[in-house]
Amino acid sequence: MRYPVLIEAGDERTAWGVVVPDLPGCFSAAETLDDALSAAEEAALAWIDAALDDGRSIPTPSAPQKIAAEASKDIRWILAYICIDPALLDDTIERVSISLPRRILARLDAQARAAGESRSSYIAHLAALG
Repeated sequence: MRYPVLIEAGDERTAWGVVVPDLPGCFSAAETLDDALSAAEEAALAWIDAALDDGRSIPTPSAPQKIAAEASKDIRWILAYICIDPALLDDTIERVSISLPRRILARLDAQARAAGESRSSYIAHLAALG
């Protein structure tokens, strides 16, 4: 999935800025264009992840013509795209097999019971916390 972004060029005194218009409040800045675009991808993924956790829908990327028209209103903006892997947005449950030492598994099971969750849901909960 490709989201359009608007880039504000940096110079020796200011960072490169990147805004993701389809994701309100999502932006990044860095010393180089490559770093700013990478940071924009990370920011977009964090925005989408937070939206999914909050039960909000994810906006579809705007048509290039719409963003290009917006960018043309101010000559400071450069139109570009960031790529978001759709697999990172998929909440489909998938069975996996993991190997853990018994002592860790016992600790994990005790914590899951205390939280009122199954082992699988507790592991997912821990992973979601980051």
